[in-house]
Parts: sequence; C-alpha cells; structure tokens
Amino acid sequence: MATTPPTCATGPGRADRAVRVLVVNAGSSSLKLSLLERDDATLWAQALDAPHALADAEDVAAALAELPALPDVVGHRIVHGGERFRDAVSVDAPVEAALRELEELAPLHQPKSLAALDAVTRVLPTVPAVACFDTAFHATLSPEAATYALPREWRERWDLRRYGFHGLSHAYAARRAAALAGERARVVSCHLGAGASLCAIAAGRSIDTTMGFTPLEGLVMASRSGSVDPGLMLWLQQRGGLSVERVGRALELESGLVGLAGTADMRELLARDDAAAHAAIGVYTHRLRAGIGAMTASLGGLDALVFTGGVGAGSPRVRELACAGLAYLGVEIDAHRNDGVAGDGVVSPPDKPVGVLVVQAREDLEIARQARALLGL
Repeated sequence: MATTPPTCATGPGRADRAVRVLVVNAGSSSLKLSLLERDDATLWAQALDAPHALADAEDVAAALAELPALPDVVGHRIVHGGERFRDAVSVDAPVEAALRELEELAPLHQPKSLAALDAVTRVLPTVPAVACFDTAFHATLSPEAATYALPREWRERWDLRRYGFHGLSHAYAARRAAALAGERARVVSCHLGAGASLCAIAAGRSIDTTMGFTPLEGLVMASRSGSVDPGLMLWLQQRGGLSVERVGRALELESGLVGLAGTADMRELLARDDAAAHAAIGVYTHRLRAGIGAMTASLGGLDALVFTGGVGAGSPRVRELACAGLAYLGVEIDAHRNDGVAGDGVVSPPDKPVGVLVVQAREDLEIARQARALLGL
C-alpha cells in the first residue's frame, strides 16, 4: 500500500509501457475512481460514497494512497462544457475558472465534478489533469436540433440552447456497437440509468438527443420528470402557489418513477404486481418508444439500436417492452438472446436489418481514450 501521494510518471521509460490513466467519475451519489492501462485493463478501482453529491476530500486522499501504480494523467468527467468546451481539454487555472463559471448552467451536477477535481489535484498536483465533457459529444448538433424557439435576446444573452448530456456514454456505446456488429451508419443509443437519454448518431456523430439545456428534458427517469408542459410549471407557480425552489426540487428528486410509484428502482417495479408499478412502467416505456421513434426520424432510418446504462444493459424486460412497439422500424428482439446476454452482445435475431445490442456503460474507457488522445500518450 502506498503511503505517499503518487506523482506523474515521466522520462524515457514511459513510452515502453502502457500509459496509465486515473479516471475520476463523479456521479449522483458516488465518486468512482479507476486506474486503467492502454489495453483497458483495470488495475485498481474504488467507489466512494457521496450522499450529498460532494465526496469528502479526506476520503479521496485515503483512497488514492492505495493506488498500486503511478498515473500518467488524470481524466475527469465534467458534466457541462457550455459553448466553449467542445472537446477534452487540459486543466489549468483559466480553464478551471471557466468551468466554475458554468456551475449556473448545471448547479446540481457541476459542483460535484469540480469538488472531485479539487480533491484529486491536492493529492496529485504534478499529474496532468484532463477534463472530458458529457456535453462535448453533442457539439455536432445542427442549429435546427440545438435551438429553442425562444426570443433571440434571451438565447444570445444566456446561451440558451440544447446542450445534451451523457455524451461520454453515448460515444462509447456507439463505438462498442460498431466493434460488435460492424459499422452501422444510423444508430440510436439508449442510455437508461438513474438519468436517461437517447442519442441519434450518424456515422459516429451526434445529430440529435433528448436532453437539452439541462438534464431534466426528455425521458422519464428515476426521480426526474423528463419533459413536461412548461405551461404546467407556470400554472403551479401562479395558481398553485408553489415556489420556484419547490417546483425545482420536485422535478429533480420527487418525479419520474419515484413520483409515479414511490421508488426509483426499476428492478423493484418489475417485481411488483400493483397498479402504480404497472402504470409507472407503462409511462416509462411509452416515452422511451416515442423517443426512439423521434431519434430514428432525425436519422432518416435505423441500422442499430443500442441499450446501455444500469437499466438499459441490466433489464431484459425493459428492452423487451421497448422493442415490442418498434416492429414498424424493423426492430426485433430474440427472447433467448435478450434473457441470456452477459456483458456486451447482440440480442436481435441474426441477419436482421436492424441490430439490437446491449453495451455495458463504460464512461471510464471513453474518458481514458480522450485523455490519452489529447496528450498524445
């Protein structure tokens, strides 16, 4: 066990071995740390509890003291890159200041990423840090897909546009699907977890997605509402007497599956046999199928449908329910393959025009790839 903070491995010997990347992934309730080599082997991993969205700096230091080898670079998952950051970037003082300015665009997500950046940098001050953004993959959205029909003055003053999120997961899922089933020109990636979003990917580029200015837009999620009528939100404040803060808390933490059936756990809902659980699953899969149809329309057709994330990769029943309503798109699922898939795999019948695939979410591999590419390692 290491007793002192590791430092960056440098010198002529580095080119003779695999480059090691420490990946820092700040999630909704945990901070995941992993040390990866170039062949994607995981040398070490730890998940720290962060119940208040901010990992304890002392816990981070204690975890990093156990690193079995020295990292060459640290790759950080940063939720929001705004208009400025459209690719991975090396973190220096001006970049960090710019990231802090973006907190107002993602007040529930950006602070925890930056807190993790601070905590790791204190322990590894000499190791280059790279910020990898969930929004960056969607920088290729066309103006038609990214623009809200709001007054120009508002859009220009506050950079109001559809940014999209889960880009690291969608990018990896599309690349992994191509490795499993060959290059597919038109892919819809379904990241279904506590947060959920879809992405329409044409020739490896994001052209449409369901999340927008914030991660609230789009699909029904564990505790987030997904898209709702903005007029309803105005009504609740003007007529219902609810404060902005009360409405915001409800949309983020008390809606989605929690609001429909009292739990955020899809596994629990699928095991239950009551009206609320059935209704929640019905609403969830209805929105999911509708979203897949919309993403397919953006692509002008569909060659591959990819399920990833904790629910997408972990729930055969959700995949079955989603695909059952998509036969008109040429989507078909093989029940035996769907129930028996372990890890990544194809779950559609052989030789069908649309491949249906399961891909385990590996944002850590995408972050490591981007960090190495940026620094030429």
